[in-house]
Amino acid sequence: MVRTLGTVWGILFVMGGVLGFVPALTKDQMFLGVFMVNTLHNLVHIASGVMFLLASNLGARAARLWFQVFGVFYAALAAIGFQVRDGMIFGLIPNNRYDSWGHALLALVLLGIGFATSKETAAA
Repeated sequence: MVRTLGTVWGILFVMGGVLGFVPALTKDQMFLGVFMVNTLHNLVHIASGVMFLLASNLGARAARLWFQVFGVFYAALAAIGFQVRDGMIFGLIPNNRYDSWGHALLALVLLGIGFATSKETAAA
């Protein structure tokens, strides 16, 4: 189950990153008119998706670990984003309140999946 979820999330992240480059969906660096993006932000989404796909192919343990690690990363990103508000995170990635809330929601979902899956289930 965790491998399947990892594959689904991998595809979603890759798609999100690629769609961030589509001019019809991204105007004035605003994806769908809501989320701030730039080239680096899109590339991070694509790389994250690839990591999900790789971890899922390595097995359930790797997929579970990646959900946990990436969930912590997104929680930290959300916390930094709430402090930055409408600005740049580390001078690299644009952020607004919708990005921060989106990152917080992603963190909750990813951590939930990563920790709700027992080690025994992931090992099976």
